Amino acid sequence: MTLPTSPPAAGDTTSTRSRTHTWELPTSYADAGSRSGLELLRLGLEGHFPQAPICGTLGFRLVEADKGRAVFEGEPGEHLLNPMGTVHGGFLATLLDSALGSAVMTTLPPGRAYATIQLGVNLVRPVYADTQSLRSEGAVIHAGRTTATAEARVVGAIDGKLYAHATTTCAVFTLPGAA
Repeated sequence: MTLPTSPPAAGDTTSTRSRTHTWELPTSYADAGSRSGLELLRLGLEGHFPQAPICGTLGFRLVEADKGRAVFEGEPGEHLLNPMGTVHGGFLATLLDSALGSAVMTTLPPGRAYATIQLGVNLVRPVYADTQSLRSEGAVIHAGRTTATAEARVVGAIDGKLYAHATTTCAVFTLPGAA
């Protein structure tokens, strides 16, 4: 069975695409010394630590970090399309999870870490390959000794239009080897 294919876009002479990206060897925050989560994220913003490889893979980056808050921005594109012709919901979920987890991280003292144990995502508007840049801002609701919760939204970076929102619960724990 041969499936129909859509015609190439105007000016497009090939249906084959290629996307290449590079990344730096990840730095484990666990090995970064006795710094708070906020200090570690700010060092990353200043270029002292490389962004996580997933950022380059999907095309997003950390742009702000303050106590209880983290912001990522990402670029939708054709490489993220699902068979329906919209950007895969996993891209939005990853933007949200990154903002949520990093917001929690900003509240952690040295030697403490987090892991997402629940992620609830609501997608409210489709994202297309040519959708403007997206901004995901996460904010902590509760930061306790063993759990933390946060909420986040993905909005258009220019027009503020809502595309998705989410909540998370994170386990908070002592890093192995930390005092």
